[in-house]
Amino acid sequence: MKSNQEQRVGVIIAAAGESQRMGGIDKVLATLDGKPLLARTTQPFQECPLVKQIVVVVSGENEQRCRQLVSGEQWSKVSDVCLGGRRRQDSVAAGLKRLKDCHWVIVHDGARPLVTTDLIERGLEAAKETGAAIAAVPVTDTIKLAGEDNFVQGTPPRQHLWAVQTPQVFRFDIIFRAYEQAKEEVTDDATLVERLGYRVKLYMGAYDNIKVTTPDDLVIAEALWQSRKRDER
Repeated sequence: MKSNQEQRVGVIIAAAGESQRMGGIDKVLATLDGKPLLARTTQPFQECPLVKQIVVVVSGENEQRCRQLVSGEQWSKVSDVCLGGRRRQDSVAAGLKRLKDCHWVIVHDGARPLVTTDLIERGLEAAKETGAAIAAVPVTDTIKLAGEDNFVQGTPPRQHLWAVQTPQVFRFDIIFRAYEQAKEEVTDDATLVERLGYRVKLYMGAYDNIKVTTPDDLVIAEALWQSRKRDER
């Protein structure tokens, strides 16, 4: 039987982005079916019985509003709302410092509101194999490699290509060490873990687990949310 600490799962919701491509809309506070995007994103982690602690990392201008948003009894697992940094990895590093006595860490984008409890739990199960697992989906488009001159340099086999998502799940000691030794800027947490030589397991994500980056994405997310509601009736 594992100790309580070994079973303890902590979550970092990375929501400190600047929303530069949102046309003046602050995406984490934009509404999805009448509730702020950040609340929609955080709710499945609050509802997941395996999760014990949630840290939400936000930008300075959103700190007070986000604190109010995830306060109260319905957000009992949210232990802290803290400020992020200039880069995404700075924000995740800040969140890591706020987790207490966790054996597993889940990192999730604050702008992916269609995450589900099933996706979270499957990630934790997949991570048991090597200590690191990330949600991803096989790409459906042909991908071209191009140089700075925009001429095609190659076409990698599509059957080996996956589009990476979050949640990304790591044993605490692995992700903490990866961030301690991080030197270059990366676009996802798994890259830092890979550079330490750890094997990262891909597990099947979901095509509707989209990241809201533009106003069009917000429209798509609303449509997907309403479709999910209809399917659940």
